[in-house]
Amino acid sequence: MIRVPGAVRLLLFSFFLLAATSPSWAWGCKGHQGVALIAESHLTPHARETALSILKAVPIDPTLPRYCGASGLDPFADASTWPDDIRKLRPDTPPWHFIDIPRGAPKSDMAKYCPSQEGCVTSALTEQIRVLRDPKETPQAKADALRFVIHFVGDIHQPLHASTNNDLGGNCVPVTFFGQAPQEGAPGRRLVEPGGSVQNNPDSGSFHPNLHEVWDVEIIERFSSGESSQNLAKELDRKFSARMRAWQSRPADFSAWAWESHELAEKVAYGELPHRIPIAAPRPIASCADLSATERAGLLQLRENLADDYENAAAPVVQEQLAKAGARLASLINSIWP
Repeated sequence: MIRVPGAVRLLLFSFFLLAATSPSWAWGCKGHQGVALIAESHLTPHARETALSILKAVPIDPTLPRYCGASGLDPFADASTWPDDIRKLRPDTPPWHFIDIPRGAPKSDMAKYCPSQEGCVTSALTEQIRVLRDPKETPQAKADALRFVIHFVGDIHQPLHASTNNDLGGNCVPVTFFGQAPQEGAPGRRLVEPGGSVQNNPDSGSFHPNLHEVWDVEIIERFSSGESSQNLAKELDRKFSARMRAWQSRPADFSAWAWESHELAEKVAYGELPHRIPIAAPRPIASCADLSATERAGLLQLRENLADDYENAAAPVVQEQLAKAGARLASLINSIWP
């Protein structure tokens, strides 16, 4: 397997200086763009034309700092990362990217893990679909809603966006990944300032690398070997071509998608760790700093060393979830504009 070049790994590290402690970042640039590109290749001509016309009518503000930079992609694929870029401008939106279903929770309790006041990814998808279907909504509202839907369908398929163990979906679980040992205090919750400087919060209580980070970007970068988003999408579309029609044939069920991701988190993301982490009694956790020093030390002392065995278990799941998200996103948009 081709190792990721040092320059690429430095870029990934910079990404997590910004984002790794928040459960609202999933898949990174390449993953989200790949999902959108897979979906776009399965849209009907009418659905694609309608979606692009909505996005072109109200383009993304050119002054908005875009973490993924000038992607060179069309408005549909470029929209896939916009919801992460506007979190600071829309502080109501971060809870929309995930649903914190505690490990060990029964499926019947899912609704209580989506607070009515803040919302979660399942309720956000439902609301944004309503906006897209409402002829009275403004062009701005529709463009924003479509960008949210493109992104959130990706988010809901990231297993650690639908599970937690008082650890923000694995953000508080330090791991060694292919020899890179976890460092305390990096990244923490950071803000990218104008000009690209990074401001650190030393009280974040977090580590880099961590489990969530590995699932968001590191595994994708290893199996895609530095390829472009376009090539990743084509390869995954080809690999899962025999299953695309089945994934697209079923009506959208956001709760079922979230539960499916939750089960994958339990079975693989947590279940394949070299050292099993006990299921914790759920309690509110706003940041990794909310864990006690003893809890953080206990996680660190597990010495979760992730290498070939873990990657071999996780990479097929990541690939399938990306492909499945693309297929389901296409089906969802085709159903709105048949």
